[in-house]
Amino acid sequence: MAQLLDLGERTFAVQLEGDTPPQPVDGGLLLPPGRTAVLHGLGDALFYRHGHNSWSPCGWRRLSAAPLRIESAERRLTADDTVWDDPARHHSSAVAALQGADGRVLLLGALGLDVPRLTADQDTLAGWYERDGAPWFLAYGGEEEVFAAYARHLAARLGHSRKRAGNVWCSWYAYYENITEEQLTKDITALRGLPFDVVQVDDGWERAVGDWEPNAKFPSGMRALADRITDAGLRPGLWIAPFILHPRSVTARERPELLLRDGRGEPVVAGHNWGTGYWALDLTLPAAQEHLREMIHRVSREWGFTYLKLDFLQGAAVPGTRSADAGREEAYRTGLRIIRDAAGPDAYLLASGAPLLPSLGLADGMRSGPDVAPLWEHYATQDPSDALARNAVVNTLHRLWQSPLLEVDPDIVYFRSRLNLLTEQQRSWLRDLADICGFRAVSDPPGWLSPDELQAMTRYLAARPEVRRLGRYRFTLDGREVDFTPAVSPGTEQRYPIA
Repeated sequence: MAQLLDLGERTFAVQLEGDTPPQPVDGGLLLPPGRTAVLHGLGDALFYRHGHNSWSPCGWRRLSAAPLRIESAERRLTADDTVWDDPARHHSSAVAALQGADGRVLLLGALGLDVPRLTADQDTLAGWYERDGAPWFLAYGGEEEVFAAYARHLAARLGHSRKRAGNVWCSWYAYYENITEEQLTKDITALRGLPFDVVQVDDGWERAVGDWEPNAKFPSGMRALADRITDAGLRPGLWIAPFILHPRSVTARERPELLLRDGRGEPVVAGHNWGTGYWALDLTLPAAQEHLREMIHRVSREWGFTYLKLDFLQGAAVPGTRSADAGREEAYRTGLRIIRDAAGPDAYLLASGAPLLPSLGLADGMRSGPDVAPLWEHYATQDPSDALARNAVVNTLHRLWQSPLLEVDPDIVYFRSRLNLLTEQQRSWLRDLADICGFRAVSDPPGWLSPDELQAMTRYLAARPEVRRLGRYRFTLDGREVDFTPAVSPGTEQRYPIA
């Protein structure tokens, strides 16, 4: 059904499925489920592309330019969605927007599951769902206004979280997988009395990805480590990738019936890391659900880790032949709901590598970009999902509208000069962005810091600046202006104004 719709003093031609008419709602229009297409009339507008999961590229790109996407098919399997990728057309996940010459923005956003996708060209903005679908939200106006309205509708339909992580110390960017009980014990002692709230033990503690028991580097066990963290006055946090398995893990070998499989009966490769493709649980299987429930109960209730960084979650939402007739995001949400129930309502769940919509109402925070690194860019890669500080900054800036839904995690900030190639300006951008997000994490062991660096870190963590937004990339923190434009588009200027 084609019709003309008035939005923000502008008329748009819209093609809808079925006979249900659009309904006026807070900030815009509620469109019926099914495929929808808007004849936008904005010409060569700026297109907002939202990535499928935490690591996927997000940002604005002119319609006449090449689409923003991950070139490598192998990397795309991990850091985006391979099913609907289109090298020739601008595409997005969950929500897309167009900004015209006057600065106003046309937004089309999904209000439910499963795998909503959008595309745009210089004539149309279209959206559809992979399966049955849910309604759409259509709005036109100032950029902050339309994204804020969309966030309100998502919160009402899918949920939101008001929990705050506090200041987090994370082991990853100091030691990576080379953590030991002995080293972490020294760091926990050094962190005592500093303005941290959480100590999060990252990858390297487990026997294998999929075998979530402590390895030989942690002879006292994980309960003892959690108790040490608690005794230091801090909350125990733990990294875990609950939906995936390394092919050489004992669980993958001994419990093959839990695996997600393809149409030929082979395990689905759900992504790539650790030098191999990894597999995933079929979360529609009752046995896999029970396996997940027992794992999280052990980690959270028995060991005492009540802050969980849940990584590589996208593995639950890859295509496969599931045991039950469920959509990809529905299966993912089933798994995340089991984690929430098993960990308990007071646990803090940080989702990473996660699709946004099926995480809402269950996750408390979400990684907003790829991993940072102690270098800004790298000459050998143009992949917008690579672990680089600039990629983390750019993607986080374009996901700040999600802050009313859950905490936006921009990843860690740096104070150390040791093993660090970032300039002071680049480190300042990371710190200021973390202040804007309200989620601040550090990975510098206190023993790595000079007295001046330790003092700077302590002062930063103790402060809570007042944040005001001036534009898409401009803010004030306690009256000090911060402009991220050079970080996003070095040497360029926006052609259109920011509304």
